Amino acid sequence: MSLRVSVRLLKLMRPYWATMLLGALLSLITLLANIGLLAVSGWFIASMALAGLSGAAINYFTPAAIIRALALVRTVGRYAERLISHNATLALLSELRGWFYRRLEPLAPARLQQFHSGDLFSRIRSDIDTLDHFYLRFLTPFSVALLALLLVFVILSSYQSTLAWLALLLWLSVGLLLPWWLYRSAQPLADAQLKQAATLRRQLLEGVQGMAELMLFNRSAAQREAIELSSARLNRLQLKQASLSAWSQTALLLAANLAVWLALWLLIPLQQSGAISAAEFPMLLLLLLASFEAVMPLPLAVQALGQTLAAAKRLFEIVDAQPQVVEGEVTEGSLSDSPRLEVERLSMSYEPEAKAALDALSFSLQRGESLVLLGESGAGKSSLINVLLRFWEYQGGSVTLDGVELRRLPAEQVRGCFSVVSQRSHLFNASVRQNLLLANPEASEAQLIEVCQQAQIDEVIQALPEGYDTLLGEAAVRLSGGEVRRLVIARALLKPAPFLILDEPTEGLDSETERRLWRDLLPLFKERGVILITHRLLALD
Repeated sequence: MSLRVSVRLLKLMRPYWATMLLGALLSLITLLANIGLLAVSGWFIASMALAGLSGAAINYFTPAAIIRALALVRTVGRYAERLISHNATLALLSELRGWFYRRLEPLAPARLQQFHSGDLFSRIRSDIDTLDHFYLRFLTPFSVALLALLLVFVILSSYQSTLAWLALLLWLSVGLLLPWWLYRSAQPLADAQLKQAATLRRQLLEGVQGMAELMLFNRSAAQREAIELSSARLNRLQLKQASLSAWSQTALLLAANLAVWLALWLLIPLQQSGAISAAEFPMLLLLLLASFEAVMPLPLAVQALGQTLAAAKRLFEIVDAQPQVVEGEVTEGSLSDSPRLEVERLSMSYEPEAKAALDALSFSLQRGESLVLLGESGAGKSSLINVLLRFWEYQGGSVTLDGVELRRLPAEQVRGCFSVVSQRSHLFNASVRQNLLLANPEASEAQLIEVCQQAQIDEVIQALPEGYDTLLGEAAVRLSGGEVRRLVIARALLKPAPFLILDEPTEGLDSETERRLWRDLLPLFKERGVILITHRLLALD
């Protein structure tokens, strides 16, 4: 499973492979420059000290130039590596969000009912952010360590093969065995931590969105306690993971110091016998010590891999779902500006064995005609909206626009024919103007004011601190329930769609406002085909 998820992540990164390879190459150059700087500096300082003791002449210009060059390469390389790799990562995360949303949209609402909005928000933001670990903290450190340690192994072998093989054994211990143990230990923690973080975000979002209801029913204290409990659980998981990280770093330091002791044990006899010079002795010690810089990130890289794979699994869990509605392919010249809607013996159920929500429903509608749907809750009124907007598939009968079956048309083209005021319409935490322009980005100021006057909301908007540029706040807290309803109606009127669907449009309005609203709306019905869903008989009058 983990291998399959890793392969899928690599495929998603394919457009950025060149930039990522450049970032990894710069990281390798920087690491080698740092190792070389420490080794050459050790040799140079020892050589200068020995020359001072013996009075022998020494060419210090060349090694000094090499040291300066390595220091410059390390500094510039580090900056360039950060610039290139982080730029590639940010571009990748941006593309992944678009990729995820493009696959998320066809699943709504049928395949997303079991997911809370806070959970979806956590996946599209936090989980996708976590995927940057796969390149920055896993792929790059492991590939760079492999190449750098191979070079160090060759250098050590040319001086003392036993030391080289012992160093290789220590590198494998802390670079492979330790990360493997850490991954096995941290993977359950990573899964639990990711789920607990998602739960905490969902609770925080619920608390913000439902603040008014929580205070009204005196449940804010209970919500706060639930958030504190989730936060404490998350802290405990993070503490366990931090403990694993601390043990891994301790093991790395012990391995590095053990390598130095082994090097002393093997190199001192070589230096005494003259096999290596006195200046080469500290050079090899420092080369070996600096080589552990390559394996230092590996345990943490594997720990980050656990979080990354857990996040990727949560994303793939959604994008692998099959849409409830299959997109059609008929586009060119398929619909006129005033299409005719024909519904013949329409049948639809939400589950294969469930009771039919719609059973043999038939009607026709075109511009200038109105249809009123009456019925108790559960009679199928909202189910008709789900079918017409291609949110749910229908199993029997036929639904056509200008004689073209809905199944053959792209969902976006079908939805463009309907402007809807539903019972759960959403207003974003943006200005009044921005919320209105979602329906028609090309609308003029005069059109905005006109539809708001028709919806009996213009006076309310003009009284706001910044008029149409006033921010509504989270869940449109600046407006009452009835004002939100009227603003949603204005947005629906602004959309140039041939059909208008009004689902309980005057819910929450007082009788006088309702009468004035219908007075201004009824003349507009001549310009569109209207489906009115209501249980308020005033609308029928």
